[in-house]
Amino acid sequence: MMNDFLNNIKLNQTPLQRIEDDIPDRFGVNLFIKRIDLIHPYISGNKWFKLKYNLIEALNKNIGTLLSFGGAYSNHIHALAAAGKELGFKTIGVIRGEEHLPLNPTLSFAKECGMLFHYLDRSSYRNKYSENIISELQKLYGEFYLIPEGGSNELAVKGCEEIMSDVEIPYNYVCCACGTAGTISGIISGSVPDTRILGISVLKGAEFLNRNVKSFLKNKLLNNWEINLDYHFGGYAKFNSSLINFIERFYEQHNIQLDPIYTGKLLFGIYDLISKNYFQKGSTIIAIHSGGLQGLAGMQSKIRWLKQFA
Repeated sequence: MMNDFLNNIKLNQTPLQRIEDDIPDRFGVNLFIKRIDLIHPYISGNKWFKLKYNLIEALNKNIGTLLSFGGAYSNHIHALAAAGKELGFKTIGVIRGEEHLPLNPTLSFAKECGMLFHYLDRSSYRNKYSENIISELQKLYGEFYLIPEGGSNELAVKGCEEIMSDVEIPYNYVCCACGTAGTISGIISGSVPDTRILGISVLKGAEFLNRNVKSFLKNKLLNNWEINLDYHFGGYAKFNSSLINFIERFYEQHNIQLDPIYTGKLLFGIYDLISKNYFQKGSTIIAIHSGGLQGLAGMQSKIRWLKQFA
């Protein structure tokens, strides 16, 4: 079954798309977007690379249930539910906060895929990996393969090392959005010599991401990376009319949909840094489109509200 699933993953349909635009052209840099958002209809972008070796590990251990954590609009929960359905796993999503009915589009999709929800209040959720909570979950649901929130662990990093493996053009920078640092850690670990890796944090006060990267990299003494903390727009899932306007203009010009949680902040940050001469003139930048577009449906009301005051 895993081989059939791998055949549906379209690695050859994740092209590099060149962005011809006033800002990169005026400042003399070449900007491309690596379209890993096209890799699968539901297990999109970096989520496939994060889940790949975890799914293989669960199959090898003959564990039939996957359990993970996330918020009500989690891309990870959405992707995990889809992967479970395709591969025949039972899936359990431990969701932050109280149940709200009707379910939003993210959780509705996960439920349709067969995912069972277990809600944790926000105080308990902060201690979600504690022995007491994990033990209680085991009593309720039996044996399960645990995947961390956001899917980031050593096997996820191993998968993310492959994100740039099919890129054939020379490049100087790779840029990606950062939420848990699993994706950027894999890109750093798999990076080629003389390449700089830049992460754009989508979280406020996310200095801990630097520690996460060092932890994931273990003994690899790599210093070709940094995480910029200036483009979070107030925190996770926070955004304003400036970001929404940027995303809409970008779609009109390039026919590439961005989301306001991850990829919108990434490209906004890249454009701003280009205009501040952060990138060396003549260099080639590859931005990773990590997917995450499924969450847009649940944010339309807030986006419409912001646009009233733009």
